[in-house]
Amino acid sequence: MLVNDVIQSANAQAAASGSQASGNSAKELGNNFMTMLVTQLKNQDPLNPMENSELTSQLAQINTVSGIEDLNATLQGINSQIEAGQALQAAGVIGKGVMVAGDRILVGPDGASTPFGVELENPAEQLVATIVDGSGVPVRSFDLGAMDAGYQSFVWDGTLESGEYAPQGAYRVVVEAQAGDGSALDSGTFNYAVVQAVSTDRQGATRLDLGGISEQVRLQDVRQIL
Repeated sequence: MLVNDVIQSANAQAAASGSQASGNSAKELGNNFMTMLVTQLKNQDPLNPMENSELTSQLAQINTVSGIEDLNATLQGINSQIEAGQALQAAGVIGKGVMVAGDRILVGPDGASTPFGVELENPAEQLVATIVDGSGVPVRSFDLGAMDAGYQSFVWDGTLESGEYAPQGAYRVVVEAQAGDGSALDSGTFNYAVVQAVSTDRQGATRLDLGGISEQVRLQDVRQIL
């Protein structure tokens, strides 16, 4: 039936286009539907006329296509507002310290060091952090005790096993987490960085420029703002 062909074409275009405008709008499809419907009514078999239920169903499908088009436009507007809100929120953290995925620790004068963070999916009975230098040699290891599932930040006092302050420079932290039965647990580490600028990528997502300490990250990737 010609009317059904119009309906199928409308549904296919609505599914394929998403929020993008396609060849025909729902209004144009509706006009085409009415034109073909009138033609069909004029040429239908008087002994086998179109059922009222069939006509109602086809009209409902055209209205559905129009509703989908309006909904896509509404969602696109909402997404634009959300992206603008994220950019505005991200601008508020420029110049502030954040904790993002990474294992780098910077040590300054008198052992002053940047914090590091740990994230666990499951509770740990024991958490051990090992600080290694640029050559991969361990310079300090300490027990952080038990830790619940989730995120927590820590600060190394900058001292070596000998008790002296570590030389200034960049170090890495390696974390080992164990459950109560002694089995190893997966853990994620986070390092400190200062937000230098905010930008958007080609997809419109907001990115934080961390000044080379870490790659640009999304706002939702920040675990803590200091």
